[in-house]
Amino acid sequence: MVVPVPSATTRWRCTTCGNLTRFDVIRSARTREFWHVDLGGDTSVEETEQLAGSIEQVRCRWCGSVNSVVLVPRPDAAVVEESDRR
Repeated sequence: MVVPVPSATTRWRCTTCGNLTRFDVIRSARTREFWHVDLGGDTSVEETEQLAGSIEQVRCRWCGSVNSVVLVPRPDAAVVEESDRR
């Protein structure tokens, strides 16, 4: 089950316990990375571009519920939408 990502006007909420702030997220990502390998063999990633991704599961950190996390409107969503129109 793919879980929708919160936006500027929405956020996650656990319908079991009411949690709005703490979640364990399992996600898949397909990325393109620029790796720099120095002459000593040490590797560092200097650039990362996400090509595709999805959130597979969101678990409430407070109560442990998996299937109870839903998207709800943010209380300040009307303010964000109004500033987007300008």
